[in-house]
Amino acid sequence: MIDDCTALILAGGVSRRMGRDKAVLQLGGQSLLQRATGLMRTLFPAILLSVQQPRGDIDPAIPQVFDDIAAAGPLAGLCAGLRRASTPWVFAMAVDMPYLRPEIIQRLAALRANHQAVVPVAAGHLQCLAAFYAATALPALQSVLESAGAHSMRTALTVLDVRRVDEYSLYAADAHPQSFADLDTPEDFARARRYFGTLSQ
Repeated sequence: MIDDCTALILAGGVSRRMGRDKAVLQLGGQSLLQRATGLMRTLFPAILLSVQQPRGDIDPAIPQVFDDIAAAGPLAGLCAGLRRASTPWVFAMAVDMPYLRPEIIQRLAALRANHQAVVPVAAGHLQCLAAFYAATALPALQSVLESAGAHSMRTALTVLDVRRVDEYSLYAADAHPQSFADLDTPEDFARARRYFGTLSQ
């Protein structure tokens, strides 16, 4: 258990490319939201859910947090989660990352000392929504959020002391090439259904 950290599941996206709410998509008899919640419960003592509107399809014991600035993307959700969390750290995870394994998260947690964020890099891209953020990063992130036209997570990281973790250094924890893959499109979801269907056979 990573006791000094709250899990923040980001489930407030518009899902334009998927065409429907990704949180309710079913893999192996569970919704993506149920899968993410189950994973986070094995690692963290508290969970928050970032949403645009209140949801009635989750455990009522999980607090829901809402963006202060509408249509500002995951940065708004992260800021809301950091404000609500009572722990020194938050682990932010997008709801549509079913391949992410606990070993990866534990490895990232071990690299937090003296940094404001720990962010994996996979295929040359920062994985901002499978990353640790310190509560002390909130003022800087909030400043970026409130700046006109500067709502991207990658822009926000430029104002923090970030430990970037190359995927190859994580291979000892989990060498799966899809660990950080998300489900953006119906094709991504079809591949995930085939993958998890094969695992359950």
